[in-house]
Amino acid sequence: MGDYDDVTAFLGQKGPYFYRTFFLLNTIFISTGFFGLFIVFVGATPPHHCFIPDSGNLSEVWRKAIIPIEVVNGQEEESKCSRYRLDVVRNLSQECCLDGWSYSKDIYQSTIVTEWDLVCDNEWKTPFASSTLFVGFLIGSLLSGQLSDRFGRKKVIFGSLVAQLVSVLIQAFSPSWEVFCIMFTFVGASQISLYISAFVLGTEVLSKSMREVFTTLGAFLHYCIGYMALPWIAYAMREWRTLLIILSSVPIVYIPLWWFIPESPRWLYSQGRVEEAEAILRDAAKRNRVTAPEVIFKDNELDVASAPKNKYSMIDVLRTSNIRCVTLMSLFLWMAVNIGYYGLSLNTSNLSGDPYLNCFLSALTEVPAYVVSTVLLRNCQRRPLLSAFLLIGGGMLFLIQLIPESKTLNFYSVEMVGKFAFTMSFTVVYIYTAEIYPTVVRSAGVGICSSAARIGTIAAPYVIYLGSINKYLPYIIMGSMTVTSSAVNLFLPETFRKELPETVEQMQQCKGLCRKEPRNANILKKGGDTPTILNEFKF
Repeated sequence: MGDYDDVTAFLGQKGPYFYRTFFLLNTIFISTGFFGLFIVFVGATPPHHCFIPDSGNLSEVWRKAIIPIEVVNGQEEESKCSRYRLDVVRNLSQECCLDGWSYSKDIYQSTIVTEWDLVCDNEWKTPFASSTLFVGFLIGSLLSGQLSDRFGRKKVIFGSLVAQLVSVLIQAFSPSWEVFCIMFTFVGASQISLYISAFVLGTEVLSKSMREVFTTLGAFLHYCIGYMALPWIAYAMREWRTLLIILSSVPIVYIPLWWFIPESPRWLYSQGRVEEAEAILRDAAKRNRVTAPEVIFKDNELDVASAPKNKYSMIDVLRTSNIRCVTLMSLFLWMAVNIGYYGLSLNTSNLSGDPYLNCFLSALTEVPAYVVSTVLLRNCQRRPLLSAFLLIGGGMLFLIQLIPESKTLNFYSVEMVGKFAFTMSFTVVYIYTAEIYPTVVRSAGVGICSSAARIGTIAAPYVIYLGSINKYLPYIIMGSMTVTSSAVNLFLPETFRKELPETVEQMQQCKGLCRKEPRNANILKKGGDTPTILNEFKF
């Protein structure tokens, strides 16, 4: 097949068509910052102790004295799971919280923890509820790639928006913890499906000059805008059901965009739907005020379109030895990035101070990472860039365990440097993976890699819990995995200034390791013409 970017070069690199698509897709990413992180507030555990009924006829002094004092992490605090028996309080005989718990309302009016008493023996239910979101991420990652490769990027985007609206609204009226967890799985599946499909659509529709901006300052920065806005919405709505009802209304805003966001002409072309692809491109030419060729896709350029019967699935990203090798390395890479990122995010929630401000600052730290990564992605190769960020992030995971608890500012600084490095890694790994895989399996490839990322995300809370055995163990595991992934990354093919592959056969030519490229390799020169043959790499 002739190179798609060459065929559509008549559209130019900028214009109203690209600007409108860029803006509309980016607004969708804002919502993903809400739905992926609201569990931070909805599942928060406020200070609590055993409830003391009024029938005990105890004075205020005895009511305070009836809660035992325990030493936790070297500090004295009131027991959260026991009290002295009311009938023999003077003999200091303890019992569990038979009458329930009393929760502080200084920060939260209600959460799922206060709603269903997810403390003490039921404390495990809170991280389990969080993990159901990531299980949904895993399911959505597996399904969304195949669905969008088969039915189109646009249909999956808006189907995910509707599913998100319904699932969050039902979740807001959950009668039990079990229903909440089930619906949270649907929230996760729809959220990641929306993100992946919109990301792939933007990668395929936008021009080369806008593609890198979209995948960095576009997608990620707008996700960060939602992330930064979430704590202020949660601050205003401190009752968890009200907060979810407000958030469930967000997808409604995006439904009218169905009539303004186009389907991917690149995907339509790969499916043999040439007339539909040409219709979209002619409309784009009209909006950009350029003249489209009389025949956009010539007969000798239709080798992909002439074989629409070839259907691709997730199996195709593991079918041959070369693509399988690339996929397996990418899976490990994504898993390591997510374990490190969420490992540091979990530690951020343990910092002292206002939780709303901490969440905002954590999101704010990501902004310079997106800006810097945009500049670096335009001028640097992907492999050394990603490996460097992973080494920094892994180093912070090793270093953070050495900081004394009394050095709060130092701890917070190292935490934020690590968050910065892993945010950079997230930015690079998304565009890197999208550039490696060909159009016919791009969604499936990004989807299966995202699935591996979700496995790491699901595992991250339980890796943190290993700290109860040895406080250094979680950091050793996460740091070792991250540093190892930085080395594995060096064996992936370089995609800097290379053409996006269209077919699996073209991707198979892209098999680079640490070997010098041949002189005749077709590399995109700055200001030069776009070649029509991909670079060939050798193991």
